[in-house]
Parts: sequence; structure tokens; C-alpha cells
Amino acid sequence: MHSRTTSPGGAAGLLLEDFSLEMTGKDVPALEEAGRLLPGGTRVNVTYLGSEGLAMRLTAARAVKALGFEPVPHVSARRMPSRAAFEEFLSRLRADGTSGQVFAVGGDPAVPEGPYEDALALIRSGLLEQYGVRRVGVCGYPEGHPVITGPRLWSALEQKAAALAERGIPGHIITQFGFDPDPVLGWIEEARERGIHLPVRVGVPGPAGVRKLLGYAGRFGVGTSAAIARKYGLSLTHLMGTAGPDRFLRALADGYDPQRHGTVKLHFYTFGGLRATAEWVAGFREASTPAS
Repeated sequence: MHSRTTSPGGAAGLLLEDFSLEMTGKDVPALEEAGRLLPGGTRVNVTYLGSEGLAMRLTAARAVKALGFEPVPHVSARRMPSRAAFEEFLSRLRADGTSGQVFAVGGDPAVPEGPYEDALALIRSGLLEQYGVRRVGVCGYPEGHPVITGPRLWSALEQKAAALAERGIPGHIITQFGFDPDPVLGWIEEARERGIHLPVRVGVPGPAGVRKLLGYAGRFGVGTSAAIARKYGLSLTHLMGTAGPDRFLRALADGYDPQRHGTVKLHFYTFGGLRATAEWVAGFREASTPAS
């Protein structure tokens, strides 16, 4: 057991420092609306959806920067049709001053559309640093992946961490979202035991409708047993309700030990919208701040 110097609420507030969140290319108006609630410099990941073209992704990254936040464009390996297309994307980001940080993902297609099979291939290409990328995020899966086995996931993460270290590129891990902090903390501890010491941003679903949350959970293989649902505050019988991550975050903070888990921050998946997430964060931080 580790000693505490703050209350659980205060510890949760500390985990919220330097949080990040994500948006799609279509979310620029929503970010403009929510922007006043977000701290300046907040990292905003811009997803790489197959339905959104290059122009939309670039516009979104420019908007993030113009609003005073740090854009983190996603790069989807299997959706990249060629080396030339990869270079064009990175070149355009660099021209806009938005190439400093990226998030490298494998992507959804079962068969790569071009020469890059996974995020490791993007890192090993050497193009990221050539076009001004200074920091790279990669994925982590505390509850596993629907189609990739656990040993393969660990091997891939170990190789990505090693490849980043070899190239002198600082990195971090963003985990898939979940409703139970116990497997998340256990996974982080195992990562440290395996020699993976990248900072971890724990994926947290922003407040959203229960039906929507369960839908995303089913899509990504996230556990939603009755016990887990009760623990999180989800009602499996009242699907029209909404749920926020209050209980999850407090439980995560209660189990978090910096000596065992290293650097841990939060990353919000804005399933219920950017404004709803920003309002929740602002409200939770205010409630977690000890009275003077």
C-alpha cells in the first residue's frame, strides 16, 4: 500500500491535470463552442476516419492550433495508400505548423491499402521525424483487442516503444476506453514490469447516453458485465439515461500509485460531444479542488 497526501477527490483532480481529448474533422464548430471551457494548450487529437478526407483533417488541425490548443493528428497506417500520400500528409501538417505531435494507429481495414501494415511501420519509416514530428502517441489495450491476441499486442507495444527510443522520439500511450479501472491499473503495472515506461493516458469515455456507451463498448470489445456496469454507474435496464466517468475516475485515482504505475494522465473519448465532456471536466475539477 502507498501513503496518500491527498483525498481521493484531490487525487482524481491531479490525474485531470494535462488531460487530452479527441475530435473528428467535422467537430470544428463543436470545439469552438467548447473551447472556453478547456485550458489553453490542451492536446486535442484529430481522428483519421475513412469518411473524412485530407482537407477536412488538415482544417481541423489548423482550427485546434488557432484556438490555442495542441493538435495531435492521427495517422492511420492501413489507410495510407502510398509513401507519397504519407509524405503529402506530413508535409501539409508541417506547412501548417501542426506536425509537432501525431498519434500513430494501425487503422480499421483488415488489409492495408498501401505499404504500411501497422503503427510500427510508420515509426520505422523515418518520415515522422523528417517532417518535424517531435512526439508520437501509440495505442494500448488493457482489455485486449477484438481480433489481436494478447501476446501479439504486448510484442507490438514493446517494439513500438523500442523503435521510438532508438529514434530519440518521446512517446506516450493512449489506452482504449473502459468502464473498470482495475484491469487498466493492472495493465499499466504489467507494462512497467515489461520495461515499457512511456507515459500512459488512460482512455475515459466522456459523459454520454448509456445506449451509445454500450454500443461503442460492444464495437471495441470493452467489458460490460452487470457487475462492471454497476461499478461504473451504467444502468443496463434504463438505456435512455446518461452516465459520466465520476466513479471510474475516483476509483482510478484511489488505486493509482506513481511508484508502480509511473506517469498517468487522462484522455477523453468525446462520445457525448466535446461540450458535454468539457463541461464535465470543468465541473469535476471544481468539485475536486479543496476549499482554501
